[in-house]
Amino acid sequence: MIPHRDLLPIALDAVDRAAALMRRQTPVTSTRKGDRDLVSEVDYAIERDLRSFLREVTPGIAFLGEEEGASGSGEWQWTLDPVDGTVNFVRGLPLCGISLGLLHGVRPVLGVVDLPFLGTRYWAAEGCGAHMNGRPITVSATTSLSEAVVGMGDFAVGADAANRNRLRLALMARLAEKVQRVRMSGSAAVDLVWLAAGKIDAAITLSNHSWDMTAGVAIAREAGAVVVDSSGNEYTSASTTTLAIAPGLVGQVLSHLKDTTAASR
Repeated sequence: MIPHRDLLPIALDAVDRAAALMRRQTPVTSTRKGDRDLVSEVDYAIERDLRSFLREVTPGIAFLGEEEGASGSGEWQWTLDPVDGTVNFVRGLPLCGISLGLLHGVRPVLGVVDLPFLGTRYWAAEGCGAHMNGRPITVSATTSLSEAVVGMGDFAVGADAANRNRLRLALMARLAEKVQRVRMSGSAAVDLVWLAAGKIDAAITLSNHSWDMTAGVAIAREAGAVVVDSSGNEYTSASTTTLAIAPGLVGQVLSHLKDTTAASR
């Protein structure tokens, strides 16, 4: 069994490479991946560089990148979103970063998220706690929705977007009547690490892939968050929805989601 904690320095080195590239290379072109979805040449450059680097230093570990898919196989897998928040990045908005995680089977066990334009890096390995710029972090102790700030993932785009967005809109409307504020950053990684650091109290993503979530979920869990899918089951890499919540709010958030889902049918 690979000691995943020993892989943390490698993950940090990999993200150093990616963050340096992201800072120095302004996106000059972007390509549509689908309806209202973009990928830049920086996304490809980071993913190709880290795929090559990690193949060299950890040849026994598979790799999954958002832009060019999977390589290798086995029970361990690196997952990478090379630029999480590409639209923000292309527009010069600082809420974007690199999200590199490690799966053991379907469980996230390590994560590094670097937000180069905010000067913050978050990391965690299972059993080692969560950290921001080297300092330990924990989720908030909030227990009342009226005092909670909730992060919501982006609206759906592409095929059947209007239908898929009905639940998002209904849930946002319901939460807006109950919580202190609802926020949408445009980056799942930002939402998850801000939850881990106690800046927000819940992060709700109603459609996702494992490269979006692995690193942030590992960090949020080590910071004390409860991370489940929309049915309340423990999050795994097979989950297509993700709710990361401060422990004191889990029942309330899931109850509102359940009621909203029932009312939207």
